Amino acid sequence: MENNVLYIVVPCYNEEEVLPETSRRLREKLEQLMQAGKIDERSRIMFVNDGSKDRTWELIEELHAQCRLFCGVNLSRNRGHQNALLAGLMTAKSRADMVISMDADLQDDINAVDAMVDKYLEGVDIVYGVRSSRKTDTFFKRFTAEGFYRLMNALGAESVFNHADYRLMSRRALEGLEQFKEVNLFLRGIVPMIGYRTDTVEYERGERFAGESKYPLKKMLAFALEGITSLSVKPLRLITGLGFLVFAVSIVMIIYNIVRWATHATVSGWASLSCSVWMIGGLILLGLGIVGEYVGKIYMECKGRPRFIIRDVLDDGEEGR
Repeated sequence: MENNVLYIVVPCYNEEEVLPETSRRLREKLEQLMQAGKIDERSRIMFVNDGSKDRTWELIEELHAQCRLFCGVNLSRNRGHQNALLAGLMTAKSRADMVISMDADLQDDINAVDAMVDKYLEGVDIVYGVRSSRKTDTFFKRFTAEGFYRLMNALGAESVFNHADYRLMSRRALEGLEQFKEVNLFLRGIVPMIGYRTDTVEYERGERFAGESKYPLKKMLAFALEGITSLSVKPLRLITGLGFLVFAVSIVMIIYNIVRWATHATVSGWASLSCSVWMIGGLILLGLGIVGEYVGKIYMECKGRPRFIIRDVLDDGEEGR
């Protein structure tokens, strides 16, 4: 079978609790697809160890030794979810015709893989896994998550609504992704820039099978800031617009004070002055903070440091097909 080799890339950080069940379910899914004749027998499940502090890599080695369907990539140190995912995608690119990325926590519905593969066979290069609803989320989680996507799009960091990193990409889509060289990665915003034919598959997101979430609110906010400042300059333009607005208000206040002085109605007081000083001072600090974020990103990009370093690769598949 030609052009139907599938690799499922799963970034892992301290996932020893969930890995045995994740590997069992993914193996069953891969075998079902092989038996149905949809994918090649050279298809694999690739776990990427992102510098885990537990037994995650040891479990990956055991899985690889026990079954040829499992392979692994071991990074030299923790590089973060996006870099670990990219490491897996770039390693699988030369071995596979299509690659599906998903998290290890089993929240993404594995059965959606069938629909993704079907769409690939129809000629689609990128298939996004999109949540059909957020009924299982708390009000706070739903409000913050949906607000996250709306804020991103409003500030120019366009992404697919309710889509995380559960997606299928063809080899030529991965070759397109490889041409994006930025160090500050936000794959949810970069992948839509690639182009080619795209489609979506809806699925119900479940509860985490075991272990703790790797994305609490603090990390989600940092992730949102990373995405916005990596993909858009709108915050800088907002500062410019805010500067014009404050300038216009100051002109109005100057005219107002001149009129008050001319009519001998001036009243000395500190309230309006102190409020103005605090407001202008806060706006200046906010502007400096946003500019500093962009300058910091330029600094990191100019260094040209590697986004990841691979220590070990466990795979008996064919590279450079």
